Amino acid sequence: MPRPIARVLTLLELLQSGGTRTVGELADRLDVDERTVRRYADHLIDLDVPVESVRGRYGGYRLAPGYRMPPLMLSDDEALAVLLGLIAGRRAGLTTATGTASETAAAKVRRVLPERLGRRLDAVLDSLAFTAPPGESIAPEAEVLLAIADAVRHHRPVSIRYTAADGRRSERALHPYGLVAHSGRWYVTGEDPAIGGERTFRLDRITGARTLTGVFEPVAGLDPAERLLASLAGAPYRHEVSLRVQATAEQIRTRLPAGIAIVSESPPASGAGSDAKQWSRVELRVERLDWLPAVLASLDRPFVIERPDELRDLVEALAGRLADSARREPPHA
Repeated sequence: MPRPIARVLTLLELLQSGGTRTVGELADRLDVDERTVRRYADHLIDLDVPVESVRGRYGGYRLAPGYRMPPLMLSDDEALAVLLGLIAGRRAGLTTATGTASETAAAKVRRVLPERLGRRLDAVLDSLAFTAPPGESIAPEAEVLLAIADAVRHHRPVSIRYTAADGRRSERALHPYGLVAHSGRWYVTGEDPAIGGERTFRLDRITGARTLTGVFEPVAGLDPAERLLASLAGAPYRHEVSLRVQATAEQIRTRLPAGIAIVSESPPASGAGSDAKQWSRVELRVERLDWLPAVLASLDRPFVIERPDELRDLVEALAGRLADSARREPPHA
């Protein structure tokens, strides 16, 4: 498609997303000058598209009220898949150079959806947080996702049917705080009134969700994504590792992200000067220790192993192999 025609169609999509767009804004989005924007608007008028010119300081162009594209027929699952794909792609940086394509496509789909489905999809997007690029994806049931998202948005308790990792099935009430997409899986964090504490559930293990009567008061300032990462980092594993590293939490996070380790910066020792080195405590729960020595070496920071002793042996063995390699002479031709 010739570029001028493509830009004219892009202008139409921008106007169809609603509101009045200034000539300067449109010029930036289309990567053309303002005179060209006016010419494109004239092209749309020639095609009987009701483009209106708005005068004044905040004037520009808009579409006449009531102008709509033909209806787009999508099932609930299809609409959810399209919008989530567009939003996730934009947040991950997988967009066109100008970022216009994903925005106009999402606006197009959202605009022609039935009002009932539109409200439910808005609930998903409002309650969703992204923490990391996805790994192997395990999708939940669309109806479960929509029901829990609506409960998050309106602070309503839900009853869920859940199958644990060991196959045990249960039905319980939950006060859902938020939805989180992490490493290809979906989670809901919230309070379980039966135990009076916070819980995290994988959505793909929920086979049914039903909204209950009443409302609950969410915890102020709570970040569902941070709660999920802390929950994953604190899950029971074979080895409990405790370290002290001479580095800031930000420096440590480059090698040990929040989903793997809990990092807390220690206050400077009493009487230490302003040039005192920052130490942080690092706690991990892992199934295997063999990968940790290489990660600690890549930090290139002094560290102290508090536990387990088995990790000391692995670090010494790696240091010995590195020293042997450094002393080894290259083979003669």
